[in-house]
Amino acid sequence: MQYQAETTWGYYVPAVRQSVMMVDPVERVVRLASESAVVIFSVSTCCMCHAAKRLFCGMGVNPTVYELDQDPTGREMERVLMRLLGKYSPTVPVVFIGGKLVGAMDRVMASHINGTLVPLLKEAGALWL
Repeated sequence: MQYQAETTWGYYVPAVRQSVMMVDPVERVVRLASESAVVIFSVSTCCMCHAAKRLFCGMGVNPTVYELDQDPTGREMERVLMRLLGKYSPTVPVVFIGGKLVGAMDRVMASHINGTLVPLLKEAGALWL
């Protein structure tokens, strides 16, 4: 279940039910990452997460945002994301476009600067122009 947040960016997903907590964290991250064109795994108090959300909203993209600090299985999902990114990368924000891992904010900004982000967003159906 997704709903439009009152803030200007994306969709927020409410905390999960107890039954979802039984799902393997790797499977859950993969499933959540592939459910929307743009998915951001975030922490609500992280300034870089805020910047990532603002970047996509400024481009006209409404990402689905999963706030790990507000999710009962957030710690487990954060460990999965750390394994995906590697030990020298910041854990959040983690961005998936079209179900594919883009990476943390450094990768997102590099893609934006070198001009590869917009084609990725178009290919995923997140941008139409």
